[in-house]
Amino acid sequence: MSRTALSVNLNKIALIRNSRPGNYPDLISHAKVCIAAGADGLTVHPRPDQRHIRPGDVYALAELVRDNKQIEFNIEGNPYAESLGSFPGFIKLVSDTRPHQCTLVPDTNDQLTSDHGFDLRKSGAQLRPLIQELQDLGIRVSLFMDPDIEQISLAKDIGADRIELYTGPYAEAFKHQDAEFDALFKRYFDAAVHAQKIGIGLNAGHDLNLENLPMFRMVPALLEVSIGHALTVDAIAMGLDNAVRAYKALCEDA
Repeated sequence: MSRTALSVNLNKIALIRNSRPGNYPDLISHAKVCIAAGADGLTVHPRPDQRHIRPGDVYALAELVRDNKQIEFNIEGNPYAESLGSFPGFIKLVSDTRPHQCTLVPDTNDQLTSDHGFDLRKSGAQLRPLIQELQDLGIRVSLFMDPDIEQISLAKDIGADRIELYTGPYAEAFKHQDAEFDALFKRYFDAAVHAQKIGIGLNAGHDLNLENLPMFRMVPALLEVSIGHALTVDAIAMGLDNAVRAYKALCEDA
């Protein structure tokens, strides 16, 4: 089993901050704790309503990562999110900050959280030039995808560097450990094998936690997991430093 990078999603820390006036908790200070505890990367998912991550956070984190060369910055979100108030538009934000990776997600502005991958039969032609535009800026592009072999092939065809498998259904099914779960996990495993076969990088994220992450890491060639909600919840009991270290240990355990 190869080592998997841990990217800590900071959205929920920003959400707590936004529930009160001021800057408490300070997002950048907490990002620094994650880095010191061994995180390989930082992830944010800015939305036009700025319910959690704000544009200023994205610019500040980009500066922080520039001073920490070993840390990757991943910005994920709806590529078609346009400017709204002080939100400059998703692509403008990515172009300004030039993260190491941009993960494109088929969100809508009013969506509570990401809950499905792209259907590239419908959106592939529209995404292709956008992928090229981001790559021309030196940004690695990943697409948020379901474990569908045909769709993963289409992601490769339109030029994506990586896919991020949407693991929400896996995390829900993991609670039951029945025959349906076994069949679902095989879909993820087969999707990972196919991604490796066609030469597209593999990331994963959504509702992964300390209980279900070890099994998911059995899928081959898993390069990165992005984890935020569960890690933030665990940090309440464990402390942020200890929570990051616990997830990092699972990502390195062979």
